[in-house]
Amino acid sequence: MEKTSRKRPTIRDVARVAKVSTATVSRALQSPELVTENTRKAVFDAVTQTGYSVNTAAQMLRRNRSGTVLVILPDISNPFFSEILSGIEKIATHEKLTILIGNTNNEPERFTNILENLRNGRADGALLLNGVAPPADMLPEHTPMVTISERIAGYTLPHVGTDNEAAAYDSTQHLISLGHSSIAHVTGPEGNQLTNDRRAGYERAMRDARLSGNMCEIQGGFEFQDGKEAATALMRQPTKPTAVFCANDESAMGVIRGLEGAGYNVPRDYSVIGFDNVSFSHIFSPELTTVHQARYAIGVKAMEVLLALMGGQVTKSTIFLPHKIIERSTTLPNP
Repeated sequence: MEKTSRKRPTIRDVARVAKVSTATVSRALQSPELVTENTRKAVFDAVTQTGYSVNTAAQMLRRNRSGTVLVILPDISNPFFSEILSGIEKIATHEKLTILIGNTNNEPERFTNILENLRNGRADGALLLNGVAPPADMLPEHTPMVTISERIAGYTLPHVGTDNEAAAYDSTQHLISLGHSSIAHVTGPEGNQLTNDRRAGYERAMRDARLSGNMCEIQGGFEFQDGKEAATALMRQPTKPTAVFCANDESAMGVIRGLEGAGYNVPRDYSVIGFDNVSFSHIFSPELTTVHQARYAIGVKAMEVLLALMGGQVTKSTIFLPHKIIERSTTLPNP
């Protein structure tokens, strides 16, 4: 029985169909802006017709690139990051780049080990979601890096995320607009930049409403148990707040369960607002009022900024994407 085989299309096949030279095909694929629109169309039509596939690995080798980008997370189990990762993945896939996810688990040594991929050339750039700066002098100057969600204080790395202070201000203002004047804030963990920004927004909103004397800040964190413990502290306040702004959704859910466990009703006794609009905030009972961050769009934009840096472009240092208040069932007007 005679065997049949089909050869893989080559760049010469594309050149023949497009009726241009192989050099023109290479130029159109690698730097399309250098050829005319008609030539570019002829080449890409020929690519489709022949089924030619660019050897991405060989291209990267010629350009001294690995074709891999690092995405560094503090806790991969946190549902907050899922939509951001989806946005990153969309752009990376389109650009035929590989994503290498590094989970630091909030451990400095693991963070350093993950960064080795940048130093030894196994990755071309990094997206930092952990809010921690690389150790001094570990990486070459101008290593392409972008921070996402959490800024790194004192560093000028490009940043893509939400204006956390403005969003916290709007959250507190939302509670004020419902007639609440005694509003508590359950903070995030101390030393965290998100905690600092969201606290600042809360305090500014209370000052602007001339409610500085009613401010009540309770040390919390970003986890469910942190919220439950904050609920205990909340109930011990000499003056009972009627509303609570929490630093994130998970802690807000912990606050609600803690209050309910003590016999209080949310939102009748306490209005509660969270921050992030994570996927399960709308299936929690009661459905959580929260701040929506455009996390998918943040992931997309951050990856685009990193690509620009990797291409040698200078980019805007800080990009804030819009946020909005999602009003659900955990807030009511103050009777």
